Amino acid sequence: MGAGDETQVDVEVLIVGAGMTGLYQLHRALEEGFTAEVVEAGDGVGGTWFWNRYPGARFDSESYTYAYLFSRELFDEWAWTEHFAGQPEIERYLNHVVDRFDLRRHMAFRTRVTSAVWDDAGACWVVTLADVQVDAERVVRARFLVGATGVLSVPFYPDVPGREDFAGVSVHTGRWPQEPVDLAGKRVAVIGTGSSGVQIIPNIVDEVASLTVYQRTANWCTPLNNRPITDVEQAALRADFVRMKEILDTSVAGFLHEPSGRVTFDDTAEERQAFYEQMWNSPGFTKLSSNYVDLLLDPKANAEWCDFIAAKVRSIVVDPEVAERLIPDDHVFGEKRPPFVERYYEAFNDPKVSLVDLKATPILRVVPEGIETADGLVELDVIIWATGFDFGTGALLRMGIVGRDGVTLADHWADGPTTFLGVGTHGFPNLFFPGGPHAAAGNNPRYNGDQVDFVTDLLCEARRRGATVVEPTQDAEDRWTAMIDKAADQPPSFGKSSYFFGANVPGKPRRYLLNAGGRPKLFKEIDRVKATDWAAFDLSP
Repeated sequence: MGAGDETQVDVEVLIVGAGMTGLYQLHRALEEGFTAEVVEAGDGVGGTWFWNRYPGARFDSESYTYAYLFSRELFDEWAWTEHFAGQPEIERYLNHVVDRFDLRRHMAFRTRVTSAVWDDAGACWVVTLADVQVDAERVVRARFLVGATGVLSVPFYPDVPGREDFAGVSVHTGRWPQEPVDLAGKRVAVIGTGSSGVQIIPNIVDEVASLTVYQRTANWCTPLNNRPITDVEQAALRADFVRMKEILDTSVAGFLHEPSGRVTFDDTAEERQAFYEQMWNSPGFTKLSSNYVDLLLDPKANAEWCDFIAAKVRSIVVDPEVAERLIPDDHVFGEKRPPFVERYYEAFNDPKVSLVDLKATPILRVVPEGIETADGLVELDVIIWATGFDFGTGALLRMGIVGRDGVTLADHWADGPTTFLGVGTHGFPNLFFPGGPHAAAGNNPRYNGDQVDFVTDLLCEARRRGATVVEPTQDAEDRWTAMIDKAADQPPSFGKSSYFFGANVPGKPRRYLLNAGGRPKLFKEIDRVKATDWAAFDLSP
């Protein structure tokens, strides 16, 4: 902004969160000449990849497609060791990015936002920051506030009586400590078989004395099919960077995967079985993006794929009763986010692993000695809560954000989030949240990066006009949110039983938290905004 404006604020762009999105927003803001700072509650960079360091945590998008693409030099100098990198390598990569682009001096760690109040007269956010280690606060006046807090940043604990009474070690996968948790020879429980639970179970089974898995809902798990990246593949990735970047910057879900172009029942039964086998052995999300094109549209097609997966589970798991409990009976493939696994089903063939069906025998209470269900007490040394997150809005609604006329963001979104482009909301000027509600349904960094680029372009346009206040119009927000809500009821949207609708958190409004229209809708609306001279935003001095 102008020199006069800078005297009224401490920083032009204050970014909350040092994950993939926050780091990229910091880089872009600095690149465009804004003063910028990141504040982060953790004591290191990574966001999701800082907090989720449990055994087995790793990408389920290909490493080189998840990574930053804004620098050819960065891409060339970092050699991912696996197609789906594990958490330690991901954390090393993000620290490398921070240091390579000299971002660390613009970052404050162990710092949490306790309130952010819009100052109409000063056209800025008054943000109170608390040091999480000492009893100290500071107040920062920021022209623009960017909540890059992510959608998987607030761990969710189910309301289980006595949870705090357990005498052993209790840890959530989303807040795994930096010091390793000693599991060797321990009696361990894992509660939850979502994306985190299915990763950690096979990675700890060999070292524990016993492992009790508490499952509420089975998931349609298929193999990740991870492997090392060969030198030949590494060279090919670098040689093909320009073409790869073009595909990742424009593809619907932000992947390299090619659609199959095949319709299920155009193939014979034998051809379908061969194709399903090919899909089973394919990497990660190809089972969604490269499967039959009508998989999520034709219930009969989906049912046959589910039957194929169920047969695989029965062929792997020795105990027929356990196998049946691991096969979903309440949703179809793609209705919830499907986890991708390594050695997961095989773990249940280990005699020290037991599976508890929480629908049949719910947890009654946690006691100092362990977990009590209707079948009795299981004595434990360690309880691992793999129970997910308050998805989408959880972190933003815990920042104490107060917009125009004293309206809190929590009240504004009491019935669920309303946004424009998933980056801003009317009544909260100069507040942006790329990667938040109404963001990606695909490879997150690609979509979130699109949003960061748009926010940065918007800030540059405001500076060009001498505007200090930027706010989406009510009409723009209403149109975008109506599109989100309409698309949420149509395939291939995730189902209303998924956490993408907030279904895992009791009392949370059941509103879709993603953009089911995907990148095509985002790109179309961004083009419209720019073609209409940014009329979807009020930009004022």
